[in-house]
Amino acid sequence: MKTSKLAAIDIGSNAVRLLINTIYDDGNKTTFNKTSLVRVPIRLGQDAFLNGNISKANEKRLLKAMKAFKLLMDVYQVEDYSAFATSAMRELAGNQEIVKKIKKQSDIELQIIDGKKEGQIIFATELKEYVHDENNYLYIDVGGGSTELTLLAYGKVVVTKSFPVGTVRWLNGKVGADFLKNEIRPWVKKQCNNINNIELIGSGGNINHIFKQSGKKKGDPLSYAYLNKQKKILSALDFDDRLTLYNMKPDRADVIIPALEIYTNVMRYAKAKKIHVPKIGLADGMIQYQYHHQRKK
Repeated sequence: MKTSKLAAIDIGSNAVRLLINTIYDDGNKTTFNKTSLVRVPIRLGQDAFLNGNISKANEKRLLKAMKAFKLLMDVYQVEDYSAFATSAMRELAGNQEIVKKIKKQSDIELQIIDGKKEGQIIFATELKEYVHDENNYLYIDVGGGSTELTLLAYGKVVVTKSFPVGTVRWLNGKVGADFLKNEIRPWVKKQCNNINNIELIGSGGNINHIFKQSGKKKGDPLSYAYLNKQKKILSALDFDDRLTLYNMKPDRADVIIPALEIYTNVMRYAKAKKIHVPKIGLADGMIQYQYHHQRKK
């Protein structure tokens, strides 16, 4: 059996993550084992969406995190890695200078990618296990700075669209319910108008948290009614109650409300009654994309 170790660094709007996988390949089946996951709550979106410049405090934390990630990859004997940054880094002034500092101080090569590339990478995961040719799906990934939507019908990707609405952007008053109504609703209704029985496939830390709290078994979807009920319950609680009663991290307890607003409204626009939550993310896709790309060489 062939064994290898790969890592992925995902610099998002709400947090920075390092995922390390041990990959087992016996020639017939490839298994991706999550060896380590480190999540650091550096909210770059707070800087990017408010004033467009990274704060000195967040720059120091980011550089320290990158140096720590490099040491962890060395300790775990990682053979190769990829490092991507998404919407927050795209909007930061002087982002290429930040990329150079990260390279100089940690020897990590960072790439800033767009929403289309982000969606393609996530689709490199086992997402196909949830997609059946006879069904129609609207895939939605809600991040801190953007929401990616992809329509899959008749076993094919029909259209994909990235919208500049995310949980951190919402919290900072840059977007809100009007954006959903005026921008996302027309697009979803237009794309889904002639397609029946659409189901959603959701990714992102917030929907993963809701799924985990639901007690559902892997593979079982959440209903629109359940998701909408959770939105109402959590919205009625204050920040401290969400921390204690629902065991949330501080940087989850505030963004989960706008996230649920986005998920439930998109479900309503698409007339979808259930949402599948495969618990995948950009980092998972990065490793699998990287692994399969290497095998083709």
